[in-house]
Amino acid sequence: MHPEEGNAGYSYEECRATADWLLAQVDIRPLVGIVCGSGLGGLAEMLKDQVAFNYKDIPSFPQSTVHGHAGRLVFGTLKGRACVCMQGRFHLYEGYPIQKITLPMRIFKLLGVETVILTNAAGGLNQDYRVGDIMILKDHLNMPGFAGNNPLAGLNDERFGVRFPCMSDAYDRDLQQLAFDVGAELGYSDFLRKGVYCVLGGPSFETIAECRMLHTLGADAVGMSTVHEVLVARHCGMRCFALSLITNQAVMDYESEEKANHEEVLETGKLRAEQLERLVSNMVLRIQHNNNNNNNEDDDNDINSY
Repeated sequence: MHPEEGNAGYSYEECRATADWLLAQVDIRPLVGIVCGSGLGGLAEMLKDQVAFNYKDIPSFPQSTVHGHAGRLVFGTLKGRACVCMQGRFHLYEGYPIQKITLPMRIFKLLGVETVILTNAAGGLNQDYRVGDIMILKDHLNMPGFAGNNPLAGLNDERFGVRFPCMSDAYDRDLQQLAFDVGAELGYSDFLRKGVYCVLGGPSFETIAECRMLHTLGADAVGMSTVHEVLVARHCGMRCFALSLITNQAVMDYESEEKANHEEVLETGKLRAEQLERLVSNMVLRIQHNNNNNNNEDDDNDINSY
Protein backbone atom coordinates (compact mmCIF):
# COMPACT_ATOMS: atom_id res chain seq x y z
CA MET A 1 0.00 0.00 0.00
CA HIS A 2 1.29 3.46 -0.89
CA PRO A 3 1.97 5.65 2.21
CA GLU A 4 -0.55 8.19 1.00
CA GLU A 5 -3.28 5.54 1.10
CA GLY A 6 -2.37 4.74 4.72
CA ASN A 7 -3.39 8.26 5.70
CA ALA A 8 -6.56 8.29 3.60
CA GLY A 9 -9.35 10.12 5.38
CA TYR A 10 -7.01 12.12 7.61
CA SER A 11 -5.80 14.70 5.09
CA TYR A 12 -5.56 18.40 5.85
CA GLU A 13 -8.54 19.01 3.59
CA GLU A 14 -10.69 16.45 5.38
CA CYS A 15 -9.72 17.81 8.82
CA ARG A 16 -10.46 21.33 7.57
CA ALA A 17 -13.89 20.25 6.33
CA THR A 18 -14.74 18.71 9.72
CA ALA A 19 -13.54 21.81 11.59
CA ASP A 20 -15.50 24.11 9.28
CA TRP A 21 -18.62 21.93 9.75
CA LEU A 22 -18.33 22.42 13.52
CA LEU A 23 -17.50 26.14 13.36
CA ALA A 24 -20.55 26.76 11.21
CA GLN A 25 -22.77 25.48 14.03
CA VAL A 26 -21.23 27.17 17.08
CA ASP A 27 -20.48 30.78 17.97
CA ILE A 28 -17.73 29.81 20.41
CA ARG A 29 -14.13 29.96 19.18
CA PRO A 30 -12.24 27.79 21.68
CA LEU A 31 -8.66 28.48 22.74
CA VAL A 32 -8.51 25.54 25.16
CA GLY A 33 -9.19 21.92 24.22
CA ILE A 34 -9.79 19.36 26.97
CA VAL A 35 -9.68 15.56 26.65
CA CYS A 36 -11.47 13.60 29.39
CA GLY A 37 -10.11 10.24 30.52
CA SER A 38 -11.92 7.20 31.95
CA GLY A 39 -14.58 8.25 34.44
CA LEU A 40 -13.53 11.91 34.19
CA GLY A 41 -16.16 13.18 31.74
CA GLY A 42 -17.58 15.50 34.39
CA LEU A 43 -15.23 18.23 33.18
CA ALA A 44 -17.44 18.61 30.13
CA GLU A 45 -20.52 18.95 32.36
CA MET A 46 -18.94 22.04 33.97
CA LEU A 47 -19.07 23.97 30.69
CA LYS A 48 -21.67 26.72 30.47
CA ASP A 49 -23.61 27.71 27.32
CA GLN A 50 -23.06 24.20 26.00
CA VAL A 51 -23.36 23.11 22.41
CA ALA A 52 -22.76 19.37 22.17
CA PHE A 53 -22.31 16.96 19.26
CA ASN A 54 -22.38 13.19 19.40
CA TYR A 55 -19.26 11.80 17.79
CA LYS A 56 -21.37 9.71 15.41
CA ASP A 57 -22.88 12.91 13.97
CA ILE A 58 -19.55 14.64 13.24
CA PRO A 59 -18.13 14.02 9.74
CA SER A 60 -15.03 11.75 9.73
CA PHE A 61 -14.98 11.54 13.54
CA PRO A 62 -14.29 8.18 15.21
CA GLN A 63 -16.62 6.81 17.91
CA SER A 64 -15.72 5.76 21.46
CA THR A 65 -16.56 2.16 22.38
CA VAL A 66 -15.42 2.12 26.03
CA HIS A 67 -17.62 2.22 29.14
CA GLY A 68 -16.88 5.48 30.99
CA HIS A 69 -16.32 7.40 27.73
CA ALA A 70 -19.50 9.21 26.69
CA GLY A 71 -18.69 10.05 23.07
CA ARG A 72 -19.58 13.76 22.80
CA LEU A 73 -17.74 16.88 21.68
CA VAL A 74 -18.88 19.74 23.91
CA PHE A 75 -18.32 23.46 23.23
CA GLY A 76 -18.87 25.97 26.03
CA THR A 77 -17.22 28.29 28.53
CA LEU A 78 -15.30 27.31 31.64
CA LYS A 79 -14.72 30.17 34.10
CA GLY A 80 -15.52 32.49 31.19
CA ARG A 81 -12.96 30.90 28.87
CA ALA A 82 -14.04 29.41 25.54
CA CYS A 83 -13.33 25.67 25.52
CA VAL A 84 -14.04 22.52 23.57
CA CYS A 85 -14.11 19.24 25.44
CA MET A 86 -13.87 15.63 24.27
CA GLN A 87 -16.11 13.64 26.58
CA GLY A 88 -14.60 10.28 25.74
CA ARG A 89 -11.45 9.51 23.76
CA PHE A 90 -10.16 6.78 21.48
CA HIS A 91 -7.57 4.08 22.13
CA LEU A 92 -5.40 1.72 20.11
CA TYR A 93 -7.11 -1.28 21.68
CA GLU A 94 -10.45 -0.29 20.13
CA GLY A 95 -8.97 -1.28 16.78
CA TYR A 96 -8.64 2.17 15.22
CA PRO A 97 -5.58 3.13 13.16
CA ILE A 98 -3.40 5.40 15.28
CA GLN A 99 -3.99 8.32 12.88
CA LYS A 100 -7.74 8.04 13.52
CA ILE A 101 -7.26 8.07 17.31
CA THR A 102 -5.41 11.37 17.08
CA LEU A 103 -7.59 13.00 14.41
CA PRO A 104 -9.40 15.16 17.04
CA MET A 105 -6.12 16.94 17.88
CA ARG A 106 -5.87 18.23 14.33
CA ILE A 107 -9.52 19.24 14.44
CA PHE A 108 -8.73 21.15 17.68
CA LYS A 109 -5.91 22.99 15.91
CA LEU A 110 -8.14 23.99 13.01
CA LEU A 111 -10.84 25.16 15.44
CA GLY A 112 -8.29 27.66 16.83
CA VAL A 113 -7.25 25.79 19.99
CA GLU A 114 -3.86 26.85 21.39
CA THR A 115 -3.62 24.80 24.59
CA VAL A 116 -4.64 21.16 25.10
CA ILE A 117 -5.33 19.72 28.56
CA LEU A 118 -5.48 15.92 28.67
CA THR A 119 -6.59 13.74 31.58
CA ASN A 120 -6.30 10.00 31.99
CA ALA A 121 -6.67 7.20 34.50
CA ALA A 122 -3.39 5.36 35.15
CA GLY A 123 -1.82 2.65 37.26
CA GLY A 124 0.81 3.78 39.75
CA LEU A 125 4.28 2.25 39.31
CA ASN A 126 6.06 4.64 41.66
CA GLN A 127 5.89 3.01 45.09
CA ASP A 128 5.43 6.41 46.74
CA TYR A 129 2.20 7.02 44.84
CA ARG A 130 -1.18 6.24 46.36
CA VAL A 131 -4.55 5.56 44.76
CA GLY A 132 -6.23 8.95 44.33
CA ASP A 133 -3.00 10.87 43.69
CA ILE A 134 -2.93 13.19 40.68
CA MET A 135 0.28 13.00 38.65
CA ILE A 136 1.26 15.93 36.45
CA LEU A 137 3.09 14.57 33.40
CA LYS A 138 6.61 15.89 32.91
CA ASP A 139 7.53 13.35 30.21
CA HIS A 140 6.50 10.07 28.65
CA LEU A 141 7.68 6.69 27.40
CA ASN A 142 6.05 5.74 24.09
CA MET A 143 6.21 1.95 23.91
CA PRO A 144 4.05 1.59 20.75
CA GLY A 145 6.31 4.20 19.17
CA PHE A 146 9.36 2.02 19.87
CA ALA A 147 7.64 -0.63 17.75
CA GLY A 148 7.00 1.83 14.91
CA ASN A 149 3.38 2.66 15.69
CA ASN A 150 3.52 6.46 15.67
CA PRO A 151 0.63 8.74 14.57
CA LEU A 152 3.09 10.93 12.64
CA ALA A 153 4.30 8.06 10.45
CA GLY A 154 3.48 8.31 6.75
CA LEU A 155 3.57 11.36 4.52
CA ASN A 156 4.00 14.63 6.42
CA ASP A 157 1.84 17.64 5.60
CA GLU A 158 3.81 20.81 6.41
CA ARG A 159 0.53 22.66 6.96
CA PHE A 160 0.25 20.70 10.22
CA GLY A 161 3.91 20.68 11.25
CA VAL A 162 7.50 19.66 10.51
CA ARG A 163 8.64 16.17 9.55
CA PHE A 164 10.75 15.61 12.70
CA PRO A 165 9.12 17.41 15.66
CA CYS A 166 11.02 17.89 18.92
CA MET A 167 9.50 16.16 21.95
CA SER A 168 11.91 17.17 24.73
CA ASP A 169 9.40 19.92 25.58
CA ALA A 170 6.25 17.89 24.94
CA TYR A 171 4.68 18.94 28.27
CA ASP A 172 4.68 22.70 28.80
CA ARG A 173 6.77 23.54 31.87
CA ASP A 174 4.94 26.78 32.60
CA LEU A 175 1.64 24.90 32.70
CA GLN A 176 3.17 22.28 35.00
CA GLN A 177 4.19 25.04 37.40
CA LEU A 178 0.77 26.68 37.11
CA ALA A 179 -0.83 23.36 38.11
CA PHE A 180 1.30 23.16 41.24
CA ASP A 181 0.57 26.82 42.09
CA VAL A 182 -3.18 26.38 41.63
CA GLY A 183 -3.07 23.04 43.46
CA ALA A 184 -1.32 24.63 46.44
CA GLU A 185 -3.92 27.40 46.62
CA LEU A 186 -6.69 24.80 46.55
CA GLY A 187 -5.01 22.73 49.28
CA TYR A 188 -4.19 19.80 46.99
CA SER A 189 -0.41 19.64 47.49
CA ASP A 190 -0.59 16.42 49.52
CA PHE A 191 -1.82 14.40 46.55
CA LEU A 192 -0.20 16.22 43.59
CA ARG A 193 2.80 14.47 42.03
CA LYS A 194 4.98 14.99 38.97
CA GLY A 195 6.24 12.07 36.94
CA VAL A 196 6.76 10.08 33.76
CA TYR A 197 3.82 8.35 32.05
CA CYS A 198 4.27 5.22 29.98
CA VAL A 199 1.74 4.32 27.29
CA LEU A 200 1.02 0.73 26.27
CA GLY A 201 -1.37 -0.56 23.63
CA GLY A 202 -3.75 -2.50 25.92
CA PRO A 203 -6.44 -3.67 26.41
CA SER A 204 -4.91 -6.27 28.75
CA PHE A 205 -3.49 -4.82 31.94
CA GLU A 206 0.25 -5.19 32.54
CA THR A 207 1.92 -8.33 33.85
CA ILE A 208 4.03 -8.14 37.01
CA ALA A 209 7.21 -8.50 34.93
CA GLU A 210 6.09 -5.66 32.63
CA CYS A 211 5.35 -3.40 35.60
CA ARG A 212 8.78 -4.09 37.05
CA MET A 213 10.46 -3.40 33.70
CA LEU A 214 8.60 -0.11 33.17
CA HIS A 215 9.42 1.04 36.69
CA THR A 216 13.10 0.24 36.07
CA LEU A 217 12.97 2.27 32.86
CA GLY A 218 11.80 5.32 34.82
CA ALA A 219 8.02 5.25 34.44
CA ASP A 220 5.96 6.46 37.42
CA ALA A 221 2.56 5.57 35.95
CA VAL A 222 1.25 3.43 33.12
CA GLY A 223 -1.84 3.73 30.92
CA MET A 224 -3.26 3.29 27.43
CA SER A 225 -3.80 6.83 26.11
CA THR A 226 -2.64 10.47 26.00
CA VAL A 227 0.83 10.10 24.44
CA HIS A 228 -0.41 9.64 20.87
CA GLU A 229 -2.58 12.75 21.21
CA VAL A 230 0.32 14.75 22.65
CA LEU A 231 2.57 13.80 19.73
CA VAL A 232 0.04 15.13 17.22
CA ALA A 233 -0.88 18.20 19.28
CA ARG A 234 2.77 19.21 19.65
CA HIS A 235 3.40 18.48 15.97
CA CYS A 236 0.86 21.15 15.05
CA GLY A 237 2.11 23.67 17.60
CA MET A 238 -0.36 23.44 20.48
CA ARG A 239 0.84 23.61 24.08
CA CYS A 240 0.14 20.46 26.10
CA PHE A 241 -0.59 19.79 29.75
CA ALA A 242 -1.57 16.34 30.97
CA LEU A 243 -2.41 14.74 34.27
CA SER A 244 -3.05 11.19 35.40
CA LEU A 245 -5.43 10.18 38.13
CA ILE A 246 -3.78 7.20 39.85
CA THR A 247 -6.73 4.85 40.00
CA ASN A 248 -4.92 1.66 41.00
CA GLN A 249 -1.51 0.58 42.25
CA ALA A 250 0.24 -1.59 39.67
CA VAL A 251 0.89 -5.11 40.98
CA MET A 252 4.67 -5.56 41.37
CA ASP A 253 4.79 -8.56 43.71
CA TYR A 254 4.15 -12.20 42.81
CA GLU A 255 2.82 -12.84 46.32
CA SER A 256 0.12 -10.19 45.91
CA GLU A 257 -3.54 -11.15 45.54
CA GLU A 258 -4.41 -7.77 43.99
CA LYS A 259 -5.79 -7.65 40.44
CA ALA A 260 -6.24 -4.60 38.22
CA ASN A 261 -9.78 -4.01 36.92
CA HIS A 262 -11.65 -1.30 35.03
CA GLU A 263 -14.36 -0.95 37.71
CA GLU A 264 -11.72 0.15 40.22
CA VAL A 265 -10.55 2.75 37.71
CA LEU A 266 -14.03 4.24 37.33
CA GLU A 267 -14.71 4.17 41.09
CA THR A 268 -11.54 6.12 41.92
CA GLY A 269 -12.47 8.57 39.17
CA LYS A 270 -15.72 9.31 40.99
CA LEU A 271 -13.98 9.87 44.33
CA ARG A 272 -11.37 12.34 43.06
CA ALA A 273 -13.22 13.77 40.04
CA GLU A 274 -14.49 16.91 41.76
CA GLN A 275 -11.02 18.00 42.86
CA LEU A 276 -9.54 17.23 39.46
CA GLU A 277 -12.27 19.28 37.78
CA ARG A 278 -11.65 22.16 40.16
CA LEU A 279 -7.92 22.05 39.47
CA VAL A 280 -8.41 22.09 35.70
CA SER A 281 -11.10 24.79 35.71
CA ASN A 282 -8.97 27.13 37.81
CA MET A 283 -5.98 26.46 35.57
CA VAL A 284 -8.07 27.35 32.51
CA LEU A 285 -8.91 30.69 34.12
CA ARG A 286 -5.22 31.48 34.56
CA ILE A 287 -3.86 30.31 31.18
CA GLN A 288 -2.65 33.15 29.01
CA HIS A 289 -3.03 32.95 25.23
CA ASN A 290 -1.48 34.89 22.39
CA ASN A 291 -4.96 35.49 21.03
CA ASN A 292 -6.45 36.47 24.38
CA ASN A 293 -9.85 37.62 23.25
CA ASN A 294 -11.65 36.06 26.20
CA ASN A 295 -10.87 38.71 28.80
CA ASN A 296 -13.82 39.39 31.08
CA GLU A 297 -14.74 40.10 34.63
CA ASP A 298 -13.96 36.49 35.62
CA ASP A 299 -10.26 37.39 35.50
CA ASP A 300 -10.70 39.18 38.79
CA ASN A 301 -12.26 36.17 40.50
CA ASP A 302 -10.45 34.79 43.49
CA ILE A 303 -8.99 31.31 43.05
CA ASN A 304 -11.34 29.99 45.71
CA SER A 305 -14.53 31.07 44.02
CA TYR A 306 -16.01 28.12 42.20
